[in-house]
Amino acid sequence: MSGALILLVIILISSIPIIVVYVWFRLAKYHFPIHRFLFTLLAGAAAFFPALLLQAMLSLPSLSGRAALFYKYFIHIAFTEEISRFFILLIFFFIYFRISSRNSAQLLKSPNPSINLIKMATATGLVAGFGFALLENAVYAASDIRVLPLRIIITAAVHAACGSRIGVAAVMIRTNPFQAILRILTATAIHGIYNLMMDMPGFSPIAAILIALSALFSAIFTIRGGWLDGLTEETTDLIQSKPIVNEPPAIQPIDKNNENS
Repeated sequence: MSGALILLVIILISSIPIIVVYVWFRLAKYHFPIHRFLFTLLAGAAAFFPALLLQAMLSLPSLSGRAALFYKYFIHIAFTEEISRFFILLIFFFIYFRISSRNSAQLLKSPNPSINLIKMATATGLVAGFGFALLENAVYAASDIRVLPLRIIITAAVHAACGSRIGVAAVMIRTNPFQAILRILTATAIHGIYNLMMDMPGFSPIAAILIALSALFSAIFTIRGGWLDGLTEETTDLIQSKPIVNEPPAIQPIDKNNENS
């Protein structure tokens, strides 16, 4: 079997979680059209390249001991990948909001993003995480095909779970930077702990798998119920519900002709 064919098979197998998510969105009638889904996947995959660049720039071979372990798993791997995903999604949302609706400026400037916006950002980050995992799985599996079964399920789940948090951080960074940074750090911590438990002897892989799946399920529960696609509906207010004011009925002018009759 040629190398190109093997790579194609790896990509097709790695696409199984992506297909499952798309079918889920379709069955649940979430507003995530195919062009947006594919664009989000592409954005997530694109984050793989700046992550590689950052990892090459931040290599510190002089460290040793516990400091080296922390730096390797939490900074050199987890943080570089999550911050790369963050900046790519930041660009993605900037373009997306600009071309989608006149309500975009209001959405981005709202000090209290609605649950609807959080759900949409979580779903976008989830898909982007799977896009990142697709490219990364292809690279690792091309070197050692034996890692593919674990990577297409568990490692992809980690990237999707962390991506969902990064997606929310990307839409909140302008209005609530503290919450955005907290989500970036949370994604980095989940990613780093998973990497540490999977690679270090003495840690049970079961614990790492449970961390990955629990983080993914929390993102799924956030998305459940769907969201309004107010980005293309000018009449939909995603930020807050305006109170209904009971206005008094308008006073009708008196018709003097009728009065005299």
